[in-house]
Amino acid sequence: MAKLILTNEVAGLGSAGDVIEVKNGYARNYLIPQGFAVAWTRGGEKQVEQIRAARQARAIHDLDDAKALQAKLEGTKVRLAVKAGAEGRLFGSVKPADVAEAVAAADLGSIDKRKVHITAPIKSTGEHEATVRLHDDVTAVITLQVVAERGRA
Repeated sequence: MAKLILTNEVAGLGSAGDVIEVKNGYARNYLIPQGFAVAWTRGGEKQVEQIRAARQARAIHDLDDAKALQAKLEGTKVRLAVKAGAEGRLFGSVKPADVAEAVAAADLGSIDKRKVHITAPIKSTGEHEATVRLHDDVTAVITLQVVAERGRA
């Protein structure tokens, strides 16, 4: 087992600054090369504190702001224009970065693409849902209205 310090949030493992233990292959082949974690050392406690401080600076500090953003996101359908074929099948799928860009384009606020979670792959036009973790205690469900781009089809 390898002991690591997370530098980014990883679904199912923890948030930035958490000390975790995972299998050696997972650490060596995925977490460390992708920049999601660094090896834990005795001097790493200072690094853990720095990472946690940076995470708090980036996060939505005020719970009221997070709840206001949640109400705004859940009360609106976010329109997402993507390349699609004649029968509504997409060329590819909708990614979390696409959702974050669509939310920003709709002037609903800015969300971190790493906090967007799409449960089932979105590969067709229509209405779909995605969840966004805005704060430790606040999660918003976004309704996505996926439509074909004009001029394509």
